[in-house]
Amino acid sequence: MGKKIKILIAKPGLDGHDRGAKVVALALKEAGMEVIYTGLHQSLDAIVAAAVQEDVDAIGLSILTGGHLPICRRLLEKLRDKGAGDKIVFVGGVIPKRDFPALEGMGIRGIFPGGTPFERAVEFIQNNV
Repeated sequence: MGKKIKILIAKPGLDGHDRGAKVVALALKEAGMEVIYTGLHQSLDAIVAAAVQEDVDAIGLSILTGGHLPICRRLLEKLRDKGAGDKIVFVGGVIPKRDFPALEGMGIRGIFPGGTPFERAVEFIQNNV
């Protein structure tokens, strides 16, 4: 058996709803991955620091506030600045289809709007890490 895939699940900003993030974290754990959940109200600097310190394979952001475009853009910039631009970043939550091209263009590797089956997220991670 190889190294376990290590995922950081994060809730950036002021969004106070984390049930979805916790359910996704549990689904990933049940799929055999090591999951670190940062908790609510995390700054992007704290998310990047945790990702680097824990040497995660991927970072999943749960965003329900509608701020996914600037949040993802700034997170990717901060990862590059810390030499961690190779980390896979995926996002879930309230993400309109019209924003998919912009997210993909900036480097977000997976997009999982509300209602996406957990199996799809698990398969994405297994195939991309």
